[in-house]
Amino acid sequence: MRVVSGEFRGRRLVAPAGSTTRPTTDQAREAVFNSLSSMDVIDGAVIVDLFAGSGALGIEALSRGAARCTFVERDRAAVQAIRDNLATLKAADRSVVVAADAVGWVRSHGKVSADVVFADPPYDFEGWDELLAGIEASVVVAETGRAMSCPVGWTLLRARRYGRTHIAILEPVVLADSIASPPGSTGSPGSPGSPGSPGSTASIGGDRRGGAVADSPVEIP
Repeated sequence: MRVVSGEFRGRRLVAPAGSTTRPTTDQAREAVFNSLSSMDVIDGAVIVDLFAGSGALGIEALSRGAARCTFVERDRAAVQAIRDNLATLKAADRSVVVAADAVGWVRSHGKVSADVVFADPPYDFEGWDELLAGIEASVVVAETGRAMSCPVGWTLLRARRYGRTHIAILEPVVLADSIASPPGSTGSPGSPGSPGSPGSTASIGGDRRGGAVADSPVEIP
């Protein structure tokens, strides 16, 4: 397994032995990051990599210009693999590695804020609603074993299948009627630039394209 592109392109990554983690294939990783790059959400971004495994997704983000990444993984062998990979790439100073269950970690902090969150749980994972309720991000990349029903509060931007793996790119929903028009605005529903009209955008969380950005994701040693 290698880094696909960017600063660490071609560098080999170690992965933990056994079947407790499931590395994302190079093909799927390249496709995901091509999509994210076209959305301009990686360069300078704050990343959280949940169920991080070897850390391949977060490391790929760092390689492509992300500012920093928090990796959350409970498997001890995987945590060591992440630390080894970061040390080899000299990227530890841009990273935090958390040895914890991802859902419990998110729950314990109330809200986790980032620009992009990767979530690659076991294929039989059923806790998407709870997990995403605790996340404030411009984009969530979800990896599942079957087509995903979009959780409440999120909208599906893109979805693709790679063998047994389904990858969905989600963004938060902001209801048009919850957005106040600026003072003096004469826009009406359906007019260019008004909430809910074609071409208008609205977002919450760490959107660097127009919204507020959290200073950093919540982190624990």
